Amino acid sequence: MTIFQIYWYTFGGIFLISLISFVGVFFLFLSHERMNRLIMLLVSFSAGTMLGDAAIHLLPEMTILTENSITGWYWFLIGILIFFVLEKIVHWHHCHNDEECEHRKTFGVMNLVGDGMHNFIDGAVLAGAFLTNFALGFATLIAIIAHEIPQEIGDFGVLLHAGYERKKALLFNFLSALLAFLGAFMTFALYNRIDNLSSYLLPLTAGGFVYIATGDLLPELKKDTALHKSALQLAGILAGIGLMILLKQLG
Repeated sequence: MTIFQIYWYTFGGIFLISLISFVGVFFLFLSHERMNRLIMLLVSFSAGTMLGDAAIHLLPEMTILTENSITGWYWFLIGILIFFVLEKIVHWHHCHNDEECEHRKTFGVMNLVGDGMHNFIDGAVLAGAFLTNFALGFATLIAIIAHEIPQEIGDFGVLLHAGYERKKALLFNFLSALLAFLGAFMTFALYNRIDNLSSYLLPLTAGGFVYIATGDLLPELKKDTALHKSALQLAGILAGIGLMILLKQLG
């Protein structure tokens, strides 16, 4: 790919991801039961795409770039720890009852800060993936989109719960999403200054994806033990993994 194509795919993908911040408005018209059912399916699919992207695309590409060096796996572990610390700092988990949401305004601001940091990282890693090759960039874009949909729905709900008006909640969510552009710009600016930048970004991304999938998404799914719902969740996870396998074959 030419550098122009890389810029086009990266910023076009980020623009698409940013538009997802408006997805919450469509769920205002669904019943609470239907919305919860749909979100759980999206969470299942998201977990599958993130695990699949990490195991099938990111980590194998990392081993090629690092020539099977152990260093890449150190960065993978660092990626997991970074997202753990980030979650601790910005209260990643959404509140579930009134006692936890006593300071709703503060929580709303912290949620925006955390979402902004996450979007910044998304932009950086997407740029790094496209700089490596198109197939890896496209697979990573799909994984980010799959994760962003349930996340943005949740973020929108948190802002409403924190007392924001609907229009302001949508606006702030969108502005937070735009930080992904800044992350991409940073990656492009540093790419020629840091040797083999992708060999650091790919394992960091894989670590983040694995942490989000196993630390946040799968535990959320485990709360519902009904057999038919568990079967649907498993189907969603397998569908996400299957999509990553299909993209690998097509690539």
